[in-house]
Amino acid sequence: MALLAGVAVLMLPGCASFLLPGFGAAKTDAAARPEAPTVAVFVLDVQAPEPLRRLLLRHLDLARFQSAPAADSITPTELERLMRAAPAQARALLETEGYFNPEVGVSRAPDTGPLPQLRMVVTPGERTRVDGVVLTASGALDAAARAGDPTAQGAIAAWRRQWPLPAGAAFTQNAWSDAKTGTLTRLRAEGYAVAAWAPATRARVDAPANRVDLELVLDSGPLFRLGRLQIEGLQRYDDDTVRKLARFDAGEPYSEKLLLDFQDRLQKVGLFEGASVEIDADPATADAATVHVRVKELSLQQATLGLGFSANTGARVSVEHTHRQVFGSRWIARNKLELGPTQQSWEGELTSYPLDRLYRNLIAGSALHLNTNDQQLLSWKLRAGRTQDSPRIERLIFAEATHARLTSAALTNNGDALSGNYHWIYRDIDNVLLPTQGLTVSAQGALGYARGNQSVGSAPQQSAAGPFGRAYARFTWYQPLGAWYGSFRIEAGQLFTKDVIGVPDTLLFRAGGDDSVRGYGYRSLGPVVGGAVTSARTLLTGSAEVAHPISPAYPAFLWAAFVDAGQAADRWTDLRPAVGVGLGLRWRSPVGPLRLDLAYGEAVKKFRAHFSIGIAF
Repeated sequence: MALLAGVAVLMLPGCASFLLPGFGAAKTDAAARPEAPTVAVFVLDVQAPEPLRRLLLRHLDLARFQSAPAADSITPTELERLMRAAPAQARALLETEGYFNPEVGVSRAPDTGPLPQLRMVVTPGERTRVDGVVLTASGALDAAARAGDPTAQGAIAAWRRQWPLPAGAAFTQNAWSDAKTGTLTRLRAEGYAVAAWAPATRARVDAPANRVDLELVLDSGPLFRLGRLQIEGLQRYDDDTVRKLARFDAGEPYSEKLLLDFQDRLQKVGLFEGASVEIDADPATADAATVHVRVKELSLQQATLGLGFSANTGARVSVEHTHRQVFGSRWIARNKLELGPTQQSWEGELTSYPLDRLYRNLIAGSALHLNTNDQQLLSWKLRAGRTQDSPRIERLIFAEATHARLTSAALTNNGDALSGNYHWIYRDIDNVLLPTQGLTVSAQGALGYARGNQSVGSAPQQSAAGPFGRAYARFTWYQPLGAWYGSFRIEAGQLFTKDVIGVPDTLLFRAGGDDSVRGYGYRSLGPVVGGAVTSARTLLTGSAEVAHPISPAYPAFLWAAFVDAGQAADRWTDLRPAVGVGLGLRWRSPVGPLRLDLAYGEAVKKFRAHFSIGIAF
């Protein structure tokens, strides 16, 4: 008996799988079942203007049932029912596109093959157009406007001015829905977070006259004002940093842009992996709506390994380390070491957590060893100052000590400088990594004191010490040109000082290379002294490029054509721009752009390949 009981127990799971569908081996996945094969039942020919023809073939039952499972068959009675129902269904579909008086006929054509031949003929008639638009507001927005509030009056005026379905526009259901949704979204983003269309909102269609009158009543609800911050997700970092990034006061009218800018600052501060900011859209607390801030902190320390290659300096490997609370303080430390066959460098910086007005204190240093064009450059920099980073503008104000020594078989240049500097960057582009539209402007200015000397061959040339000024600007414009993408760049720089004053090479200018004048080597364009290229006191370069996707199926892969020109010289009158022209390939990869260019340098009568990519792990 015990043996029988044991066998029964062992068999129970198998019995359950057979008796209880959905458990064990009997469970089946409907998605894994092979689709039943279909066969053509009849042929439907729709004769209508092309956009409407596609609409009807996509949604008509008569079109969808042209094929049926092989195991089934549409009877003549069922086919007759589909034919009778098709005109009404077609008219309903055409009304969504603004055709309220179409003529639709369905008939059976003489059979010319083994399958029944059906024909639908559509004459859409005149398209209905908007005849009149009446836009009125109610709620707090209307009350404020009537009380003379210029902001509310401006919001209503902008709403009426920007309404996308004016008199004379073609009326479609999609256009009507999109116009209402877009208008509501804009108003909610400008302070009225629970705005809604009142029941009186409607489109009055006069089908015989092919016209429609739009009546819209917007219930704005209350104007929301920002209240206290409720911060979630902080463990390592204090909430004072988050509050300094808010940049708005309690009681200030809510706008979506305010919160999106706040969210962007949180994501860029270097402490958080992600952040979200939203208000509590409860009308009962509209006068002081809670602002919910949710953050996900980055780790206290982070190391990144990178590999890269560019035609300027060749292959490279980099190691970067970040400590986000160095020595337990409110400072972030970053160090980056880069090693390659022609360039070795170190960069390090200490930046404070955000202070008032988004400023941050900065202490930084760098060292560089670079071999190019049979020349060796050794340099270092130390700087201390303040930086400010807003959504579109970056500012950097700092004092800097600079040393550079350039040596070659033909010349030696040795210089030191102390300077005060101001850097300003403006960005208005659609994507920071892969821009296709917008512009960027970079401007730099410096005043300082320098000393140095330069010797050519065996003859030393003594240089004096003295003051100097330095200016540099770079403008880049990105613009779609139909199916093409255009980019245009111009940069200029000048050092203001007496000719006898020696200045470190890193404060002077050269041209040539991937991001300067393609078709020429990196830092290969400049005045020639004793048979060697030297750095100069003026710079002017420009570039124009157009790119087009190689195939519509692969929009991330593009080919490009470009022309570059530029030169560095000691005086503007000595500038003789070198020109480079060429073709290239682009890949907008997830980690950044990959560029491969083949350029012809007219001044050297040679082709040169330019390739750059960088990957961080």
